[in-house]
Amino acid sequence: MTLSLIDRGGLLMWPLIALSLLGFIFFVERTIFLHKGKIQSKPFLEGIKNLLRKGRVLEALTLCEENAGSIVSVVKASLLQLQADEATMRRAIQAAALVELPLLERRIGAIAVIAKIAPLLGFLGTVVGLIQAFSRLQTAGPYANSADFAGDFYQALITTAMGLAIAILAHLAYHFLNGRVRALVHDMEWVGNEIIQWVIRQRQNITKS
Repeated sequence: MTLSLIDRGGLLMWPLIALSLLGFIFFVERTIFLHKGKIQSKPFLEGIKNLLRKGRVLEALTLCEENAGSIVSVVKASLLQLQADEATMRRAIQAAALVELPLLERRIGAIAVIAKIAPLLGFLGTVVGLIQAFSRLQTAGPYANSADFAGDFYQALITTAMGLAIAILAHLAYHFLNGRVRALVHDMEWVGNEIIQWVIRQRQNITKS
């Protein structure tokens, strides 16, 4: 049944199939990547704080090295500037976040492009099918039989449906992944601000004592 639909859809079905496979591969790869980068921010940060309270900065850095993800990179950047002033720490955290953001957003834009191109290809298939149908109708003249050009109309409908289906799925995938990225960015901002505030409080306590 699937092969029959592909054959009836014409040559433009193959670019549509290629787009759908490409979008699926990008979606799976991004989902896995973002899932690996998602950690429990609060427990991880509490572990870092406990090590810092004991003066075990090297162990805290080692813990960051043993883990992966954007949030870990932000924490590591702050640890490397632990003795610096607040402004320097913030700049280091912002620089780390700016490095991580393109990695998080990689290929998500490509999925958005697929969502825009797929229906256009589908409509192109529709136009091609209609042109072929009217060409057959003109050739046959008044003795035209609907069966002669029904396949062209069928092609027009299949490519439109295929293009719209791919676009809908690509839009859903894009918004899902975009939501995951926004959640990670929010966690990075929270972790960066939290560790800076914690360091400031620790310094104030030392000054008072």
